Amino acid sequence: MKTPNPLGAIGRARFPLGAPDWPSGVDRPPPERKVGLDYDHEWSRRYPARLLRAVMLDNVTRPLAQFVAPRTVRGDEYLRLLEAPVIFAANHASHLDTPLLLTTLPARFRHRTVVGAAADYFFDRRWKAALWSLSLAAIPIERARVNRRSAEIATDLLREGWNLVIFPEGGRSPDGWAQEFRGGAAYLSVRTGAPVVPVYIHGTRRILPKRDEAHPGGSGTENRGRPLRRAPVTVVFGAPLGAADGEDARRFGARIERAVEVLAREVATDWWAARRSPQDAPGALRGPDAVAWRRAWALGPPAELERANAWPDVRLARVTARRRARRG
Repeated sequence: MKTPNPLGAIGRARFPLGAPDWPSGVDRPPPERKVGLDYDHEWSRRYPARLLRAVMLDNVTRPLAQFVAPRTVRGDEYLRLLEAPVIFAANHASHLDTPLLLTTLPARFRHRTVVGAAADYFFDRRWKAALWSLSLAAIPIERARVNRRSAEIATDLLREGWNLVIFPEGGRSPDGWAQEFRGGAAYLSVRTGAPVVPVYIHGTRRILPKRDEAHPGGSGTENRGRPLRRAPVTVVFGAPLGAADGEDARRFGARIERAVEVLAREVATDWWAARRSPQDAPGALRGPDAVAWRRAWALGPPAELERANAWPDVRLARVTARRRARRG
């Protein structure tokens, strides 16, 4: 004889003892998806996640990034006297920019820094949101416009002492030249008083470029026709900036872009020439105002460096070894 289960009987009972029935004439709404700006990322800043992320960044991501992208760092002396919170505003040409910049920062910044990531691309699925929240401490940002909820999330974290990495272009460069900077970094700096450190990253597009064709609904994917390359990278930090008295976010944002422009000229020339160039000189950051082929030609990819730092061709090495053996 089966023993009666009083809890099961209660569960099968009608409201109010059990769950109410859904009205048959009313369509049931789809289950709520906590993704995008609604994703709960607070767990990624708790101690267990922070400890795991620090171990991964220091022992996996950093040596791997150094191997794939041997880097030259300039201007890191500006970071020695800075205290958190700090906003790092950088140009954006590749998905490699984020781990490269994070692993270039000193440990006292690196282990307490969040990254503003596109909500419609990195947080469109729960597994992606969890992955980037854990590995990069990413927070969802509305990149199409200054969103109140995005601004509140970033503002609260800055006021709690967290640093922020943000890409004012809103997405990766489609052709290698930077896009117009948006006002997010300037707005957050004006609102919180956190200084903005301009950063210029040069060379990551040769390693992991954005896919040539557009990707609807996101920032694009990597070009599957081009394999990962090894190439040298330069990361340049500029002097920290703050909004002047009476300066609004729009004017301050333009000044941040000009600061990154100077750093781009410094990579192309030298420190002195970059700062002597007039402000209306042809841009080293956004490129010449010309047709697409002229802009592509002006990039001038250094083929010699690409050949010198490319992945070793195993087949070519084997053929060379055989030829040497025959000659010997």
